[in-house]
Amino acid sequence: MEFNLAIQLVDINQRTIYPAKLTVQNNRIVAIEKIDESAVNTVGYLMPGFIDSHVHIESSMLIPSEFARIAVMHGTVGTVSDPHEIANVCGLEGVQFMINNGKQVPFKFNFGAPSCVPATIFETAGAALDSKDVEALLALDDIKYLSEMMNFPGVLHNDPEVMKKIAAAHRAGKPVDGHAPGLTGALAKQYIEAGISTDHECFTLEEAVDKISYGMKIIIREGSAAKNFEALAELIDDHPNMIMLCSDDKHPDSLVEGHINQLCARAVAKGLDVFNVLKAACINPVKHYNLNIGTLRVGDPADFIIVEDLTYFKVLQTYIDGQALLQAATDASATALPANTATPRQSLIQSVPATPINQFTCAPVNEIDLLVPVASYPNQDGLIPVIEALDGQLITNKLYLPATIVDDCFVSNTTDDILKMVVVNRYHMAPVAKSFIKNFGFRTGAIASTVAHDSHNIVAVGATDEAIAAAINAVISAEGGISCVDSHNQTLVLPLPVAGLMSTEDGFLVAQQYTAIDAMAKSLGSSLSAPFMTLSFMALLVIPHLKLSDKGIFDGDRFAFL
Repeated sequence: MEFNLAIQLVDINQRTIYPAKLTVQNNRIVAIEKIDESAVNTVGYLMPGFIDSHVHIESSMLIPSEFARIAVMHGTVGTVSDPHEIANVCGLEGVQFMINNGKQVPFKFNFGAPSCVPATIFETAGAALDSKDVEALLALDDIKYLSEMMNFPGVLHNDPEVMKKIAAAHRAGKPVDGHAPGLTGALAKQYIEAGISTDHECFTLEEAVDKISYGMKIIIREGSAAKNFEALAELIDDHPNMIMLCSDDKHPDSLVEGHINQLCARAVAKGLDVFNVLKAACINPVKHYNLNIGTLRVGDPADFIIVEDLTYFKVLQTYIDGQALLQAATDASATALPANTATPRQSLIQSVPATPINQFTCAPVNEIDLLVPVASYPNQDGLIPVIEALDGQLITNKLYLPATIVDDCFVSNTTDDILKMVVVNRYHMAPVAKSFIKNFGFRTGAIASTVAHDSHNIVAVGATDEAIAAAINAVISAEGGISCVDSHNQTLVLPLPVAGLMSTEDGFLVAQQYTAIDAMAKSLGSSLSAPFMTLSFMALLVIPHLKLSDKGIFDGDRFAFL
């Protein structure tokens, strides 16, 4: 393959823009020549492609090949992907599924070795990866780094298994990703000095600056649930060599709307230096993770994009290894992206078949299983512990609020928005774990999901036990998925047959199906921007302050059951 482009070239490293002729041969850039302005024959700006520096592909509910079909439409050419969601369900087989499926499309996935499977000992997962498993993964060329070390207490207390995993990454010459929300000062310094190089969990500027002072790189996250961009954006200009951008968890509907390109547009709109912004989005990840992704230099792989302008970053074309991956849409196909440029575009990456893998051993529940006898639930003087969900955040608050009692059982109180939330073990028969949560806002109905970080048991919340049971049983019947039950007992289900996390269907169709079920959930009364995404993190014990696992209510501050 050989071709030339005469276009305005954005040289991020040299902080300049100039008319240039780019020559590509055998999938690589062989020449970049400055030319006269009058010789430019291609509209737009040529620049390196975007990289999502920390993402769980599984959270898009799409297998990697379908994720790629959508991502290239926004100029994303590669990801740094932690497959620990599917690893928690299917172990090493799950990691290999992601690698193999990703290889079937022209997109640069860079997978890590999951460091925390299971994430904690306080929940039931479908698999476990010990230090020997992690070391074996790190020996593979397909594995580029050790994924986020969520067990920061284990690092601080020199847990032998944790330290063996970190040491294995260092021996392999591969970086270690971090996960230490709220950790600052001497404890942050200790965590970083263990050899952990990044964190995407900072939710205040002060925390991020503190970690940077100890040499840690900060990945600014803006996903479907956790949104930290506004709090951290100024770091891009203040510390341009230490910042990357990521989505972490992005649902299919928001992936169709945009990706890292959206963050670049928002950053430039804030007045941040465009070269610093693009350095964070395109260059820093390649350097930090030693990725085989081109940064628009002679000899690099021909990975680059053409954007309409450097304000909105509307993507006109994406090239990976010299292959053009977009074309003008010729009809109203579901694969066509809405017209945010003069011409609607569609992806040239083709869908590939995939055989689902899963672990699911779960019987239907009934309303009796969901009862919360007063004597069985922590309470004092009529007050019970309540999880407060926060829109746009993974952290929760721990509240103590008045309980509502009917027939000697605690029940949902839709008037005060204190709803029952439960977690059902999907791997073997066990009692249902129960709690109460605020801010979902449902006045009727319920939702349920097998996307429940990190062990992916079934999590559900609702206004009545009848609706909660119906929502749970709908995902059990599908052996994985998300469901919504409304006031008329109408049920909508989005099946996720791959580990209860991902669909094998066309990604654009899945996005449409998710949009429909999301709208149904919001019609129950929720004001949350992403009810299903928020619900999926209510079982994530490694994020403070109060969460629920299949074994009970968990206090993230004490790292113990309440």
